[in-house]
Amino acid sequence: MATRRIEIMDTTLRDGEQTSSVSFSASEKLTIAKLLLEELKVDRIEIASARVSEGELQAVKDITHWAIKHGYLDKVEVLTFVDNGVSIDWMIEAGAKVQNLLTKGSLNHLTHQLKKTSKQHFSEIEKSLKLASEKDIETNVYLEDWSNGMRNSKTYVFEFLEFLSTQPLKRIMLPDTLGVLTPKESYEFVKEIKDKYPNLHFDFHAHNDYDLGVANAIEALKSGADGLHLTINGMGERAGNAPMASTIAVINDFMPDIEIGVNEKVLYTVSKLVENFSGVMIPANKPVIGANVFTQTAGIHADGDNKKNLYFSDLLPERFGRTRKYALGKSSGKANIQKNLQELGLQLNDEDLKKVTQRIIELGDKKQVVTKEDLPYIISDVLDRTYEEKVIVNSYVLTHSKGLKPSTTVSISIENETFEEHAQGDGQFDAFMNAIRNVFKRKKTVLPDLIDYAVRIPPGSRSDALCETIITWKNTEKEFKTRGLDSDQTVSAIKATEKMLNIIIN
Repeated sequence: MATRRIEIMDTTLRDGEQTSSVSFSASEKLTIAKLLLEELKVDRIEIASARVSEGELQAVKDITHWAIKHGYLDKVEVLTFVDNGVSIDWMIEAGAKVQNLLTKGSLNHLTHQLKKTSKQHFSEIEKSLKLASEKDIETNVYLEDWSNGMRNSKTYVFEFLEFLSTQPLKRIMLPDTLGVLTPKESYEFVKEIKDKYPNLHFDFHAHNDYDLGVANAIEALKSGADGLHLTINGMGERAGNAPMASTIAVINDFMPDIEIGVNEKVLYTVSKLVENFSGVMIPANKPVIGANVFTQTAGIHADGDNKKNLYFSDLLPERFGRTRKYALGKSSGKANIQKNLQELGLQLNDEDLKKVTQRIIELGDKKQVVTKEDLPYIISDVLDRTYEEKVIVNSYVLTHSKGLKPSTTVSISIENETFEEHAQGDGQFDAFMNAIRNVFKRKKTVLPDLIDYAVRIPPGSRSDALCETIITWKNTEKEFKTRGLDSDQTVSAIKATEKMLNIIIN
């Protein structure tokens, strides 16, 4: 099958920066620009709007200075305006060589915003194009509000295109400025234009107001569009632009007649960097780059993956520099846990695996986040029970009020006999221990001394991670350790103490 090469233009640094509350610094813009061109290998980048600010000017200077050194200057573009050469002067100062000239692509915008006739508008555009040519600046032209122009003033759009076909420009850009097109319209409008002007280069610029950005971009390609404008993470004004990652994945998987140069292996890396710089978080379920999109949660899915990858598709995480994960929680089955154990290099027999699975389900029911890194702690907690459970902490109330000593009321069963006790202490756990000592005095049993108390969480865990408390005890005979596991530090210490009580009773 014959293929045709299309251009991918990234406008994260211009249109994407119009995301509410986002403003990249000059150094952040330069870093992103380098990644887009050198690592992601997009064909072009749109990096700024002319005349915005001194900071924007400096950012463009930094990028063009770098681009000149590395041969990328013709791939760096700036949005400009029909303003009697003011934008051209700004570009020259910034060192840029490609302008994306903003013009009116609908009669509605022309009439009500510019309050001019098409003849007046075209005449001013012609002067801008001539000046750019004289200054050795290459021009692409945006037809702002083109989508509504095609719906409501098609005669004007084709009059405009006929004029542009006679002018010194390289590309004509067709933006769905308000994100109002349907996929059917995107196909039909672009096809009508390409049929009439097959030798002109047309870019399609989709917005995502109806969540149709990717679909519209794909339909535009089917009808002959020569290029697409995309943004990292779908950033942009309102609902944003067509997102880079999912659009690229769709092209690669479903459009064998289209050739693109984008390196999908680094899509995730670039997306995370832009997330960090912009402060706009990637939704967990966002295709290709979201935290959860390559995570199997249901145990039946993990089981299917063990049996000839029944739940795999062509959308493999390795394509994007990612790995498949198997979530641990109340929906987990043994297969999920086995997958995580394999990654950790651990093995359990069937009986122990059943115990660990049950413990993870219990934690999931409490809405606690369970991670792969938690597994060794859970295994240690579950399997570290070589005793008959004769002591059970039934319930407790921990209080800590300003100006009052911490206190605990505890109910505990010892060999089926229940005791209740209240005590105070220097902290909640100290109060708990004082209550327990009072109970065991009645049983004429002396508790061992607590000589070390260590708390840890799995590396890289968050504030809601499971917490393991390891307590070292000493009595007249020996030292020994017990562990407790919970998302609450005090509760994990109480569980470690409960294990200690069972050891001495047994």
